[in-house]
Amino acid sequence: MEGIARIGPAVGHAVVGWVACAGVMGVGRAVTTMERTLLIHAAAVPVVFGALAWSYFQRVGHLGAVRTAALFTGTVIALDAGLVAPVFEHSFAMFRSVRGTWLPFGLIFLVTWIAGRRIGARPGP
Repeated sequence: MEGIARIGPAVGHAVVGWVACAGVMGVGRAVTTMERTLLIHAAAVPVVFGALAWSYFQRVGHLGAVRTAALFTGTVIALDAGLVAPVFEHSFAMFRSVRGTWLPFGLIFLVTWIAGRRIGARPGP
């Protein structure tokens, strides 16, 4: 099991991405239709998480591409399942949406993995 010092930076980067995407969803819901909001969210996810993954791998990146992609994605899934669905949405219906939930999860994993492969893992502390 990885120590907090090793996984903390990856989880922190993932939380920042989750907050950014929550902002996209919040603003989108206020100014346009849910359909458009989901499209904007799906387009924003690879940009946001690609930039965060690039930053993570440039600065820390010692977990490697697959483990970091799994941590980024798992963190977002945990926050959506543990906070968004039960507290804000009062429903787990969001998990029925491929475009609104599963596509973004897949894109988070994919762009994080690609960034990790392109930059490469750094030696551990």
